[in-house]
Amino acid sequence: MSHPLNRPGAVTWADPERQARCMQWLARLAPVHGLRPETLRLASADASFRRYLRVDGQHSFIVMDAPPDKEDCAPFVQVQGLMQQAGLNVPQVFDWDRAHGFLLLSDLGQHTVIERLDPADPQAAAAWYRQAADTLLQWQLASRPGVLPPYSDALLRRELALFPDWYVAQHRQVVLSAAQQQVLAQAFDRIVAENLSAPSVFVHRDFMMRNLMAPTLPAARGSLPPEGAQSALGRPGGGLMAPQYPGGPLGVLDFQDAVFGPITYDIASLLRDAFISWDEEFVLDITVRYWEQARKAGLLGSASASGWGDDFGAFYRSVEWMGLQRHLKVAGIFARLTLRDGKPRYLQDAPRFIAYIRATARRYRELGPLARLVDQIEGDAAPVGFAYGRM
Repeated sequence: MSHPLNRPGAVTWADPERQARCMQWLARLAPVHGLRPETLRLASADASFRRYLRVDGQHSFIVMDAPPDKEDCAPFVQVQGLMQQAGLNVPQVFDWDRAHGFLLLSDLGQHTVIERLDPADPQAAAAWYRQAADTLLQWQLASRPGVLPPYSDALLRRELALFPDWYVAQHRQVVLSAAQQQVLAQAFDRIVAENLSAPSVFVHRDFMMRNLMAPTLPAARGSLPPEGAQSALGRPGGGLMAPQYPGGPLGVLDFQDAVFGPITYDIASLLRDAFISWDEEFVLDITVRYWEQARKAGLLGSASASGWGDDFGAFYRSVEWMGLQRHLKVAGIFARLTLRDGKPRYLQDAPRFIAYIRATARRYRELGPLARLVDQIEGDAAPVGFAYGRM
């Protein structure tokens, strides 16, 4: 779950030995790429133990600093290769010091798409979301089984357990009764069963506007991608071409946790974002456009038991249930980041996720007990209506 810092800063090192290794590695690469190690500065940091540094050279580069005792860079390198083969705009890997956890990457720019969005102007935001959906479809069409870890029953349940373990018990300090634990267990069973019924594709697992980089063109906040972008669907028979946008493709970051799993996950992640919310009319519009393209591209499968190829309502229901799994998980992750890792800014966004959880649980009768349990945990009554409005 990324949460980049939007301003450069001096690089501080907790371990002088690690600093020395990094500078020695950069010195070795300097003649090849024209690097100037003295320009090294903080670019961004995220929720993991990774951080990203910027260094000048023949052009701007990014250094990933990922201590190998805490982070494994191998998945990043693997998924980078898969995305590059799919034609996505991802950082190029120039060098990998595997022993010490340093990577030299191309720099996709300094502005994430979320910086281009104005929550009060969904009309302008729609063009960015359509381009993001095209990028997602391009990634999903490259899918094949047996390449990435499966988004299995066990993994889904481990993620869901973060909610009672960290959000409920640690953050809210609520001790669930046996009856309440049973309610949660039954809800988790239903959610996992719904999620696993979806067709499987490559899943980015954190596909949202904070992990997509805007094309490196001058643009004011709220400005749209240039008009005249070519539709992603362009090949006879519904195949997907690489989307052509005059402003250039979106850059894709933070993909190292990718798996092979429900097609509903990334579109739910995109439209039920950790850091920005939209009215349901907007969410429906982008989701139905995505569904139409996925159906034409054959990603939903005519043999789907849910009949998604013909029934957007059934597809949207499954997207909501997939989003519910993600929101429960992320509420737990944000609590853990605050309480265990000392990163309190994440928990500030927890109310957005509780609102998402309540909205979905209140919409479906079989999730009614979960909705009431969340009300009990939060210690207040659920708001009237659905919680897709901006917060």
